[in-house]
Amino acid sequence: MTRQLDLTPRPAFPPPAPLVSVDRAAAELRRGGIVAVQAPDGAYALALAAEAVTEEAMAGLRTCAGTPPLVAITGRRAAVLGLRDAGATGTVRLDAAGGLSAEAVAWLADPCAGGPRPIDPATLTVEDLDPAGASAAAIGLAKLARLLPAAVIAVTRSPAVADGLPVVAAKDIAAYQQTAASTLRIVSEARVPLKDAENARIVAFRPSDGGIEHLAIVIGEPDPDSAVLARLHSECFTGDLLGSLRCDCGDQLRGAIAEISQAGSGVLLYLAQEGRGIGLVNKLRAYQLQDGGLDTLDANLQLGFDDDERIYQPAAQMLRLLGIGRVRLLTNNPLKVDALARHGVAVEERVPHVFPANDHNEFYLRTKAIRGGHLF
Repeated sequence: MTRQLDLTPRPAFPPPAPLVSVDRAAAELRRGGIVAVQAPDGAYALALAAEAVTEEAMAGLRTCAGTPPLVAITGRRAAVLGLRDAGATGTVRLDAAGGLSAEAVAWLADPCAGGPRPIDPATLTVEDLDPAGASAAAIGLAKLARLLPAAVIAVTRSPAVADGLPVVAAKDIAAYQQTAASTLRIVSEARVPLKDAENARIVAFRPSDGGIEHLAIVIGEPDPDSAVLARLHSECFTGDLLGSLRCDCGDQLRGAIAEISQAGSGVLLYLAQEGRGIGLVNKLRAYQLQDGGLDTLDANLQLGFDDDERIYQPAAQMLRLLGIGRVRLLTNNPLKVDALARHGVAVEERVPHVFPANDHNEFYLRTKAIRGGHLF
């Protein structure tokens, strides 16, 4: 008989106020609006998403703050522009004599912008940012909004400028993913017979701010007293749904379901971390860059992201809610093993999960092996 999960609401509802403020600010940023990010010292960075900026929006930001807007980008992106050494991390702020145009902002933030170069990077003033400050947090907010990791900012110490704007603390942006993961709760489950696993059910998990759901495909009746065969699978619209040949994600998803079913029981966690955590739109941008000759890691770096933006605290929390503390992990990625262990899940065995390459993903798989440390 299928075990029924406890769906009783937990005390984490309603959501903590910091989760709500970050969620609202991210939504405003996606709409092209101005948000106020508050630094620990009380200063404010009024921020616009760089990829959505217009001349009118920049003029509005200048009027609102009373100071000229600047551009904040990641150290990764700054290195691509020749403004920092290769391998740079952190965040930087860029300024230009006479100010920056919206066209220049777009070019600085987006390697896919195209067109003639509107500004010479060598003429820019570059300043490293406090990683705990408001300007750096604005980039973190853009990442959470699944936008390019760049923002147009104007810094002020006047609290009056934040009146009527979504206000969010820099520290809450930095802690958002971990806080959201800790509030994940089971919100529904249903039996869903699958082609390769008829005895399966899907369990949905949602953070207390109502954010993006993660899913678990539970096959058979996993024994919580033993090491459960498990797979952590990051969603991939192109590979999982469309059967894209550019990656091995679809093969890994269907192969894992079949292998778990053949083993009798286990769980596949379907994590809402498209494109290694950068989102579908940015993954398509990375594909465009790969078509120009870059590998998957360098394409992410060109966009200003780390080579992998995923976190695995949500996976650990989901396993705990399912009553699973020990796993045999289907993966070729040792980093997943280490990540689960850091979050309190014992990985008793790494089970290889390898599929044949094709003409379209051979370079991608080679990059994962050579530069990403995957074991094939």
